[in-house]
Parts: sequence; C-alpha cells; structure tokens
Amino acid sequence: MSSSNLQALTVLLERAEAERDEALQFLQEAQARASAARNQHDQLSQYRTDYTTRWTQEFTQRTTVHILGCYQNFGQRLDQAIGQQSGIADYADQRLTAARDVLRERELRVASVRKLIERRRAESLRSQMRQEQRVTDEQAARAASRGANPMSRLVA
Repeated sequence: MSSSNLQALTVLLERAEAERDEALQFLQEAQARASAARNQHDQLSQYRTDYTTRWTQEFTQRTTVHILGCYQNFGQRLDQAIGQQSGIADYADQRLTAARDVLRERELRVASVRKLIERRRAESLRSQMRQEQRVTDEQAARAASRGANPMSRLVA
C-alpha cells in the first residue's frame, strides 16, 4: 500500500473519529436534556398529585365557591403545564433517539475505515511477501540452473 493511500485513509479515519466524537458529545447533551425534561414532568405531576390531595382534605373541612374556583383554575393550569412538559419530554426523547442513531452511524463509519485500512495493510503485506517469494524463486532457479549445467562449473 502506498504511503499516500495510507495517509489519505488515516486522514479519513481521523475525520470519521472526530465526527463520531461530536456525535457522542451531542448524545450526552441530548441525554441530559431528556433527563431534565422527564424530571421536570415528574415533579409537576407529583406537585399536581400533592395539590389535589391537600385540597381534597381542605374541602372536607370547609370551602367557598371562590376557593373552589381558584382550585379548579390552578388545577387546569397545572394540567396544561404537565401536558406541555410531556410534549417537551417526548420531543427530547425523539432527539435522543436520533442522536443515538447518528452516533451508531458514525461508529460504523469509523469501524469501516479501520477495517479498510486493515485490509489494505494486509493486501500490501501479501503483495510484498509474493514479491519476496518471486525474488527468492528466481534466485533459486538461477542457482539450480547453474548447478545443473555442466558448463557452468567450467566457467566458474
């Protein structure tokens, strides 16, 4: 394998590794965003549950129509916030899945380039070994032909 081919493949490998590293960084960031979005959703849901429990206990003791209206209004806002956060979390999960797919593609590319370099080196080594074998065979053939030719002894 020529030096320029090896250099070109090495540059290609370095570029593929850099792209893979970028994809890995993006995946880690996407994981953090998805986790934060899910945590926010869980916190809002837990707050909604706590709020409902607290006000249910309050309503058994005393309430007014105004307080009931405030409770319902705030509960609707909480439900709306939970729904929005659920959408944000779902979108973050989709981005996370996409980031995993990109990373998998980039890792496959790195592995493919490495395999190509390995094959080219093996091919170069086989070619070099065949060349050395050819030279050895030619030397052996010359030596044998000199030894088999009775005239070659007289000349030497």
